[in-house]
Amino acid sequence: MNGADVRDLLSMKSTAAYAVAGFFVLACLTCASSTLTGVSAVWPEYVAVVVLSAAVILLLRAPGDPPSVRSTAFMTASGPIAAALVFAVVPVPLAGSLQTWPLGMPLVIYTFMCVRGRTLAAWLGLALTMSVAIGWAVLTGQGILYGLSFSAINVAPLLMATFFAFTIRPLAAAIFELRKQSTVRIASQAAAAAVLEERDARLASLDALARPLLQRIADGPDLTDEELLGCVLLEAELRDSLRARGLVRPNLARAARSARARGVEVMMLDDRAPATLDDDARDRIVAAASNSLDGAHAGSVTVRLLPAGRAAAATVLLDDLGDGALRIEYDDTGRIRG
Repeated sequence: MNGADVRDLLSMKSTAAYAVAGFFVLACLTCASSTLTGVSAVWPEYVAVVVLSAAVILLLRAPGDPPSVRSTAFMTASGPIAAALVFAVVPVPLAGSLQTWPLGMPLVIYTFMCVRGRTLAAWLGLALTMSVAIGWAVLTGQGILYGLSFSAINVAPLLMATFFAFTIRPLAAAIFELRKQSTVRIASQAAAAAVLEERDARLASLDALARPLLQRIADGPDLTDEELLGCVLLEAELRDSLRARGLVRPNLARAARSARARGVEVMMLDDRAPATLDDDARDRIVAAASNSLDGAHAGSVTVRLLPAGRAAAATVLLDDLGDGALRIEYDDTGRIRG
C-alpha cells in the first residue's frame, strides 16, 4: 500500500490490541493446562503455547504491509509446529475434543495474516496444520477421514477471513490515498498561507520604511542632503532584502547601513537558496561580516553566501582601494577556512 500499514487502520498497534493478544496467550495456556489427561509428556504442550504466543506478538509488531518474508514464514509455521508438538504426546484415542486446541488457535493468526496481505501463506499454514492432524490420525490407525473430520472445520472461518481481506484491503488503500491527498492539500494550504503571511509582513515593513520618505517627496520641498542619503540607504536595504534573504539580520543590516553612510560600497548576495545553512553557522558568518563592515571606512565590501556543494559556504571580500583586496572564506560551520 505504498508504505501505508493496515495495522493503523485496524488499531493493531494500540494497547487494546495487545490486551487481546494477552487474552489469546491466556486462552492457549488454559487449553494446554486443562488437556493434560493421558499425555505422554507435558512440556510439548507449553512449548506449543510459547510458539503461538510468539507468533501472535509478531503478528502485531512485524512492520510493513505485507510483513516481511521472514516474519511471514514464522507465523505460517507456528500452526503446524504447535500441532506437531501436541499431537506427538496426546493419547489415542483422545481424552477430549479440546485436546485438538492447536488446530483452532493458529486460525486467529492466519485470519489476521489475510488482513495483512499474506493470504496464500495463511492458507499454506492451515493446510500444513491440517496435514499434521490427518497424519497423526493415519499413523495411529484412526484413518484419514477421522483426522479430516475435526480439522476441516477450520476451513470455513479462514474462507470468511479471506473474503473480508479482499474487501478491506482495497478500502484501506483508498483510505490511505485519501489521507495522503489530504496531507498534501493541507501542506499546500499551509505553504500558501506562509507565502501570503510573508508578503503581508514585507509589505508592512516596506510601508513603514518607505512611506515617510515617499510622503516627504510628495509634499515637498526638495529633499535635503541628509534625506537624500536616507533614500539611498533605504534603497540599498530593500535591495539586500531581495538579493540576500539569508543574510538579512538586524546586526548585519545595522553594520551595512553604517558602512554605506561612511561611503563604503556594500554588496550582499545570497546564492545558496533554496539550500540553507545551520543557524549557528549563519550567526557566525553574520557576526564576522558585521565586524568586517564596522572596520571598513572606504572602498567596497562584498558578503556572499555561496551555492551549496562548494568548499566554502560564504565569502567576505574587502577592497579598501589601497594595497588590494582581501578575501575571507568560511566553511559550513561558519568558521574561517585555512
